[in-house]
Amino acid sequence: MNQRFLAAEWRKLIMANYTIDPSLLEPYLPVKTELDAWQGNYYVSLVGFMFKDVRVKGFRIPFHVDFPEVNLRFYVRRLENGKWKRGVVFIREIVPRPAITLVANMLFKERYMTLPMKFTLQTDDSTSQVNYGWKSAGRWNGLEVRSPKTPLKLIDGSMEEFITEHFWGYSFINKNKTGEYRVDHPRWDVYEITEYRADCDFAGLYGKEFGFLQTQTPHSVFMAEGSPVSVYHKKII
Repeated sequence: MNQRFLAAEWRKLIMANYTIDPSLLEPYLPVKTELDAWQGNYYVSLVGFMFKDVRVKGFRIPFHVDFPEVNLRFYVRRLENGKWKRGVVFIREIVPRPAITLVANMLFKERYMTLPMKFTLQTDDSTSQVNYGWKSAGRWNGLEVRSPKTPLKLIDGSMEEFITEHFWGYSFINKNKTGEYRVDHPRWDVYEITEYRADCDFAGLYGKEFGFLQTQTPHSVFMAEGSPVSVYHKKII
């Protein structure tokens, strides 16, 4: 049985979801996977969330227990033994600690980078305001939402269900090999968003082909409460 590599909590996951031409994602598509669509459209998601109580192989690493992450990802699936595995591929992941970048890029063949980051959570009697910031090329980018304090249950067949319920990670190794790892978590509650701000230098961080997202209105923005998660060791397929 595949052993757990990392245990943590993922909390306050802001997800800004953009429709995209699938041809832009083909260069990033790992072999043996195919793009996954929702109602005939393809999406990338700009995601900000908090990593909390991180343990690698059961151990807490000083100064690497709680930290924010921001990533840009898209959605794929892989057919195995007649069943679909639904997963995500990361175009880039941003964290504030260089050791995280080193380990993730070496062991999981991901595309992490290290930047200054910040996270704030403000609440009153009825609302929450969550803000993720990351500094690149001398300016702060931001992903921020305001929502009611009470979350809602996921609706079967909803876009929120499609976005949150991909339980595999895939990474491009070479034209013949793909990295695959499993991510376990329970079904997440979600928050409706009353206000949001998504300000990201997509071209500078992810490549000029994604620059159009800077002025594109997201198809949807929501926040998931999150939960404890387990990430298992990668295998090569």
